Amino acid sequence: MFNLKTDLRELNEGLDGFAQHMNKYVIRGGAQAMAQLFYDEARVNAPVAEKGHWFYGTHKKYYFPAGTLKASIYQVYSKSKSRDAYAVYDISWNHKKCPYGFMVEYGTSRANAHPFMRPAWVNMNGHVVEAARERMAKILREKEGERL
Repeated sequence: MFNLKTDLRELNEGLDGFAQHMNKYVIRGGAQAMAQLFYDEARVNAPVAEKGHWFYGTHKKYYFPAGTLKASIYQVYSKSKSRDAYAVYDISWNHKKCPYGFMVEYGTSRANAHPFMRPAWVNMNGHVVEAARERMAKILREKEGERL
């Protein structure tokens, strides 16, 4: 008969560190690769007028140079929406820089829609998953090389 006692605290700490590493670098890197594809596609789809235009607000009118909508599209990591093994990036247009973005995307009673965000999502198909896999594999290879 054998009696074996083992202290697994060090192993648990190592696994916790590995999980944190995976969340911080690998999961977030994969999510960013997916977000980048969507962001790039939305910017490609965003209509750009040949010249600037006036936007009529409730109390005054505002001038916007050509390309304002495209330049206002952003992507940002969302700390509040992300959790362990779950990374979220917000991609949209800046409503303060371009308050008419919603009207372009969905149209109005007087103007047809020129969607740029919804087609970006549709056009990505399965490319986002492949991009995420490639980025995560690259990060894992790089991190493995750092340990050697």
